Amino acid sequence: MVISELEPKAVWEHFQTLCEIPRPSKHEQQIRDYLKGWAELNGLTAIIDSVGNLIIRKPATPGMENRPGVVLQGHLDMVCQANAGTPHDFSRDPIQPVLKDGWLVAENTTLGADNGIGVALALAVLASHDLPHGPIEALFTLDEEQGMGGALGLEAGLLQGKLLINLDTENWGEFYMGCAGGVDVNIQKAYAQEPLPAAMHVCQLSVTGLKGGHSGSDIHLGHGNANKILVRLLIELQEHTELRLSSLKGGSARNALAREAFAIVAFPAADLERVKAQLDSFQRTLRFELAGVDEGVQIVRSTAHADSVMARADQRAILCAMHAAPHGVKRMSQRVVGVVETSNNMGVMELADGKLFINFMVRSLLDTGTRTLSHEIQSLFSLINADVIFEGVYPGWTPNPDSALLALCREVFLRNYHTESTVKVIHAGLECGILGAKYPGMDMVSFGPDILGAHAPGERVNVASVGRVWDLLKSILVALPA
Repeated sequence: MVISELEPKAVWEHFQTLCEIPRPSKHEQQIRDYLKGWAELNGLTAIIDSVGNLIIRKPATPGMENRPGVVLQGHLDMVCQANAGTPHDFSRDPIQPVLKDGWLVAENTTLGADNGIGVALALAVLASHDLPHGPIEALFTLDEEQGMGGALGLEAGLLQGKLLINLDTENWGEFYMGCAGGVDVNIQKAYAQEPLPAAMHVCQLSVTGLKGGHSGSDIHLGHGNANKILVRLLIELQEHTELRLSSLKGGSARNALAREAFAIVAFPAADLERVKAQLDSFQRTLRFELAGVDEGVQIVRSTAHADSVMARADQRAILCAMHAAPHGVKRMSQRVVGVVETSNNMGVMELADGKLFINFMVRSLLDTGTRTLSHEIQSLFSLINADVIFEGVYPGWTPNPDSALLALCREVFLRNYHTESTVKVIHAGLECGILGAKYPGMDMVSFGPDILGAHAPGERVNVASVGRVWDLLKSILVALPA
């Protein structure tokens, strides 16, 4: 479909561009350079900072020069996930969404509405000729989805604005004033291998059919995690047969709930019927446990080949540690009702050729919560002599209920829509925490349209809500006092 035909065209024409130009995390140069050229052709000042972030500046419209400068902020990269069997190359192929019941949907891949819609909204402001506003800066960061590298590398003092509107949240009618911080906990370990024993049946065990989702904002929904499910399956099969593990692979993004996981295993051929019965029983158990949440889970056995398996001692130690590893909500906040305080996602695992790698993404509204849970994971895997590496630590965004910008946004919302907005703290890693640490005193708020299934195939954005966000953003810019 031609996305730019949707309303408001001022926003959707830019989102179509973002769908056409690939922008995986750490590979945003093509879209960044395109937008820099676009800005310069439109007479705007565009700079690329030392880590590759793009900043575009637009002067105030006549008569608005004394208004406070506003930074419109979003990230250029997107999470790249596709359903198994979908021939999509995110480094080359455009995203091809369809319109369904008022939602723009990428059926077999991620859509990139997170955070492409936010970027498109900021570009629409930059392109406008009839919108009154004070000085505008658009900050488009890199690598948000894989470690917040752009925000972490941004230089203090580079931004001129005193107010920041982050356009990277996913529920219309909600203003966010705080978010979780986090850290990646990476596990690495070498293990011994042995030749495949004789008279063994080799097969692949697959866990598929799960919904996945955002590892922060969806962590409380109870969706299944394919990595944890597969490890649990292997632990249980060891009680019924002499199971030998050859390889594991699960999850494809650190900040997404793992939807699929696969293992190459071997067991005595004489136990085949017993194993098949256990697989059927395990699937029934999972569907009962996940009823109403993720009952589409499938456990599938298929033919495979293996020449080697893990040594028994390493198999036992590694599977036990992975089985014991935390996943999901650790603690609900006692300060903000209904919000997850601390959580962990076992997002990616790979075991092959004598090497194990696991990524855990720990989040918390409390920086001490992030530290404590990440060190618990470190302690667990230290027991099996694994190397534990902490990467990408970033702070949370401390809520400021007295924010003047938040109060103005709520006032404009009430005037425009004749209903109260809600104020939230999100259990996801917005860049506001990092930017706030670099720019103390900057007043910040975050809002956006309705986006469902971010970080998973089938991601969708509500078209009408994008129009409402566009109208709201324009009204806020006009209403800012001198």
